[in-house]
Amino acid sequence: MTTMAITPLRQRMIEDMSARKLCVGTQRGHIRSCKRFAAFLKRSPITASLEDIRRFQLHLADTGVSICNRNRIMTGLRFLFRVTLRRLDLAEEIYHIREPQKLPLVMSADEIKRLLAVASSLKTRVLLSLGYGCGLRAREIVRLKVKHIDSAQKIIRIEQSKGRKDRNVMLSDEMLGLLRQWWKARPRHDAGIPPQERWLFPSRKSATKPITTRHLNRLFHEAADAAGIRKHVTLHSLRHSFATHLLEHDTHIRKIQLLLGHEKLETTARYLHVATGMISAVESPLDRLAQPKRKRPRKAENTGNEAQPPA
Repeated sequence: MTTMAITPLRQRMIEDMSARKLCVGTQRGHIRSCKRFAAFLKRSPITASLEDIRRFQLHLADTGVSICNRNRIMTGLRFLFRVTLRRLDLAEEIYHIREPQKLPLVMSADEIKRLLAVASSLKTRVLLSLGYGCGLRAREIVRLKVKHIDSAQKIIRIEQSKGRKDRNVMLSDEMLGLLRQWWKARPRHDAGIPPQERWLFPSRKSATKPITTRHLNRLFHEAADAAGIRKHVTLHSLRHSFATHLLEHDTHIRKIQLLLGHEKLETTARYLHVATGMISAVESPLDRLAQPKRKRPRKAENTGNEAQPPA
């Protein structure tokens, strides 16, 4: 993020965010939120009042901004007032709206097969296989290096992902075979970089950078269209499908939580609501009504030949 030709307020906010190790994407989002607020005020946010905060939140509601975006914008403003300007009275005026809980969109096993079968290249197939076969996020896929692949222990090491956490995911024989195929076929314009530090999917423009998540998303949607998938799926649907299909095959939910890197088990538990295999296997009480009632077996009658209890 450049700091040239910017206001002292923005410079100070950038410094505050950098000191707290906020990622570049978060910093950009917070800056955009403050710029939007300044455009609404038509003056510097330093001069904002409680009434200005109130009017801006009403403005966002009236202009049809989604709940998710409203919360994101107000999070950026809260950082500005609470941290950079030390205006706790204004920060307390900011409220967030509870977002609607939506079920993740999951693809069936047949759709996954079609998606991988129509992949336009080996590169695309390997990228999408990592999303489904290991449950990786887009950023985790593109930032994989050779050193992260541990074929001896059959694991892939994910370093400093969401929440600045490391984790390990499984490396199946199928996935290892695909990675080895790709390693032989990948571009060789990074010969000056130590092998362990090379990106698995280097950018065409620079060997020192990986491909972008935007590029990966484009490859996914091209494959989804070619596979005839009409659902409004995204690249993240591969991760959702990974978790749901594991759950349907009786993988313990705690193991799935660790593979996904979820901090809370409640986050992983939402896949219980979309595991169609588990849901369809539950017997409906309506079906029980249609079943013939079972008769209890009669007890054997006493014929007099059995031993009688003592008097």
